[in-house]
Amino acid sequence: MINRVVLVGRLTKDPELRYTANGIAVASFTLAVNRPFSNQQGNREADFINCVIWRKPAENVANYLKKGSLAGVDGRLQTRSYDNNEGRRVFITEVVADSVQFLEPRNASSGGNREQFGGNFDQGQSGYQGPPSQSPGQGFSQGNQGKPSNDDPFANDGKPIDINDDDLPF
Repeated sequence: MINRVVLVGRLTKDPELRYTANGIAVASFTLAVNRPFSNQQGNREADFINCVIWRKPAENVANYLKKGSLAGVDGRLQTRSYDNNEGRRVFITEVVADSVQFLEPRNASSGGNREQFGGNFDQGQSGYQGPPSQSPGQGFSQGNQGKPSNDDPFANDGKPIDINDDDLPF
């Protein structure tokens, strides 16, 4: 059987972090995911999908994501039920996330930069990993601002590359 969910959307509010009686962290949040088509008025509608994540990734989600943050969720769909105060059975369907990808820099606003990077917080990772910083001149020679340096030993030196077609994997 296959039960796999992959979503990319924006948080509708700040994640809610709680702890179980045994001290296990659990964060819940709602992800607004645009539908791939427009309605009759030409507007894009969105689905609001409840998500939950456990343990250390839950703490990372609570610490680094906020309302409007762009996130990718990989997980599974789960349904549970309980009896409410009126004695009625309530069913809840939610995505139990295995991992959450942070798809924007931490300080980006919801209307700002949409550049994606791999700020990945899978089960084993514990710290924020944003894009590598690049100081002025790093990766560029000082005399050629804005042009790549030629320090790459694999750069083309103007000679043809001798590769046999039998060596190519395709």
